[in-house]
Order: sequence, then structure tokens, then C-alpha cells
Amino acid sequence: MSSLLSDSQLTGEAEVVWLESPDELDYVRQALDKVNTRRGKPRYERDGRIIGYTNLTADADRDPDSGLFARRTFFLLPHDRPNNPTGPYEVGAPGEAVDPRTIKPGRVGAKTPRSQKGHSAEITPAGR
Repeated sequence: MSSLLSDSQLTGEAEVVWLESPDELDYVRQALDKVNTRRGKPRYERDGRIIGYTNLTADADRDPDSGLFARRTFFLLPHDRPNNPTGPYEVGAPGEAVDPRTIKPGRVGAKTPRSQKGHSAEITPAGR
């Protein structure tokens, strides 16, 4: 699924679970993944590491086509700024990156000066 999300795609989110403290991270990537459970740590099949995920409410609906649940996963890839401070994102951030301090259940989070670290583009909330 697209990594650029809108709040309307996040219905049924109950909580955000952090596996690592987001306090020291400038940004995390977020993706909406289709999984077979509403709660618990989802399987992670990307390079890098999972930082957190969302749990859904007990009555969250399954996707009518796939029968799976749409849940967000927050992650970092090996070349992201927290892992490689002088790498390709020394300045700027990937499109799906948001400041983890702005993420709430049902809210995609926002790009902030901290997450973008000097990016010259206009800083606006993600998914708007």
C-alpha cells in the first residue's frame, strides 16, 4: 500500500505501540500493511528495523477484498538518518517520514522541521 497516508485510512486504530523510544528519533517511516491480526507485533519483512506499530479496536473491520486488517508499522531502513547520520538523509527525509512525536491513533503524524532537518519544502501535516 502507499506509504503516504491520510487519517481516513486509519479508522479503527486503538493505540500506538513503540518497541523503541521515539524520543531520540528525528523521524520514522510509516506504512499501512495488511496483516491477519488486530493486535500484537506484526511480522516485519523489510530491511532495517521495526520501531512501532498500531493495534486496532476489537471491532475493527477487515478489508472486504483480502480479509486482512490494515495496520500501520513504523520503521527505519539501514540508510535512514538515525542509522547513518551522514548518509542520503543527512538533510531531508523520505516521503513517508514523519516526526514520531506527532503520531497518534487515527492520525498519520506530521512533517516537522525536526523530521525534515532543514528541508526547504513547505512543512505540512502528512496525509493532508
